[in-house]
Amino acid sequence: MNDNAPQPPSRRSVLRTSAGVAGAGIGLGTLGAGQAAAASPEAAAATTASEETARAPRRRGATMAGVPFEGRSTVRVGIVGLGNRGGSMIDLFLALPWVRVVAICDPVKEKAERAAAKVVAAGQPSPGLYTHGENDYENLCERSDLDFVYVATPWELHVEMARAAMLNGKHVGVECPIAMTLADLWELVDLSEQTRRHCLQLENCCYGRNEMRVLRMAHAGKFGDLLHGAGAYNHDLRELMFSPTYYEGPWRRLWHTKLRGDLYPNHGFGPVANYMDINRGDRAVSISSFGTPALGLAEYRAKEMPPGDPSWKETYIGADRTISLVQTEKGRVIRLEHDVSTPHPYSRINSLGGTLGVFEDYPARIYVEPDHKGHQWGDFAAYATEFDHWLWKEHANPPGGHGGMDYIMIFRLMQCMQLGLVPDFDVYDAATWTAPVPLSHASIKAKGVPLPIPDFTRGEWKKARSGVDSVKPV
Repeated sequence: MNDNAPQPPSRRSVLRTSAGVAGAGIGLGTLGAGQAAAASPEAAAATTASEETARAPRRRGATMAGVPFEGRSTVRVGIVGLGNRGGSMIDLFLALPWVRVVAICDPVKEKAERAAAKVVAAGQPSPGLYTHGENDYENLCERSDLDFVYVATPWELHVEMARAAMLNGKHVGVECPIAMTLADLWELVDLSEQTRRHCLQLENCCYGRNEMRVLRMAHAGKFGDLLHGAGAYNHDLRELMFSPTYYEGPWRRLWHTKLRGDLYPNHGFGPVANYMDINRGDRAVSISSFGTPALGLAEYRAKEMPPGDPSWKETYIGADRTISLVQTEKGRVIRLEHDVSTPHPYSRINSLGGTLGVFEDYPARIYVEPDHKGHQWGDFAAYATEFDHWLWKEHANPPGGHGGMDYIMIFRLMQCMQLGLVPDFDVYDAATWTAPVPLSHASIKAKGVPLPIPDFTRGEWKKARSGVDSVKPV
């Protein structure tokens, strides 16, 4: 292993060659449609730019598919954003003996100081603090003693922070969603290729125990030829979105005043994309989305918020429930759902079906031939011994939130960085899993017309390669 990572291209050279990136991608107002757009003026307008939307901009660097990290004995991490998510995830970085948290950033000084105390309590040197305004993350990214920047901030800040990390020679991992427009997704793809730095969507649900078991069963052929899958983020967040203390300001609620589509597709899309080897032998080619009226947040506000609360100035347009259908190159269908505005028990759906049977989660149940018959669901737990992923066998009771999947994700990512392995997912997965954010909004506006999903891999999807279904390193 080499502790001295090779130097990426200079920041100045990357800026020169990427000046046109933002224009190459397509933002919300100019998304394309496909053939079936003549049914309405909205659909006709969406059709106008369909070919341009689907066309990839000229590649400015070699592919990052299959590119390993540089091995290093110690992984040095900087954390940007120390609210609910970042403030808890720091514990998982500190739980790994080969990881050192050397810098942390948050404009709320008290949050940064609490995080710094955790670092010291873990026996590490006091980290550098970056608390001087909204742009101090730039100074963190300029440090010479960082290998990886972890970003856990409001969604609208993700792109600029990922950009700063890569331009300063750091690999970067970003919480969901990684960007909000196609233009920004293309920029991140191009910057990753130019700087030779990985830009990762840290999708923890890909590392859930059930998800990893289903993944290995799918690859072993237990479901036969795969036909369909489904994933969702159906999670009643009304109380949290109106809480004056849970989020740092109303940023998450305000997105429901801006977009009508699926604001958070990654938790559902990522695992199903892995089952179907999206970007590794198949690819997502189109999406058609539909949305209900936006009533839930306004009704909750009327019941729970006092007169004069700032939320009364807001007009919500985000559909209470969005339903999207994604078609793949092989003809498979993926259903995505999003609903955070109405009463509903938590569910990511997490379903996969093929010619030999089907798995459905929440609750977990399975029916595959020849193991089951008589139209009666089988016991999914019976497949644990044979098909649980080695990560879950090695870490049977992982610490941290979300049932341990957060720890499994961080452990595996930091392991790949330490050993110089190829990451389990890459910038192309990040872009694909996030593309439904702008595309579902545009499709709903166009009455559900199918819109093309760009090939962010620029043809690399045709090559089979490894992913989350990894082999345990020696």
